[in-house]
Amino acid sequence: MTIAVLSTVTTALTVVVGVFVASLAYRGYRRNDSETMRALVAGIVLIAVVPGLATTGLPAVVEVNDAGVLLIALLSHTLGLVAIYRSLD
Repeated sequence: MTIAVLSTVTTALTVVVGVFVASLAYRGYRRNDSETMRALVAGIVLIAVVPGLATTGLPAVVEVNDAGVLLIALLSHTLGLVAIYRSLD
């Protein structure tokens, strides 16, 4: 198994687990109508799902260089951490 294949499999697994955890948190948000749970959902999606989709799917759809993909992933991580911080506040 090459590094590229392992990286793609790991990214896909991260996205799938992120969607699963975010869906559980979303169900909690819907059940309790909690603003903090909504922020947690946004944080999970921004940390686990968006960077994975940006690194694998974005270059296939739009012509973007590695620096652009890295910038999107880092901004997504930062915004996700801010959202999770908001959910804990």
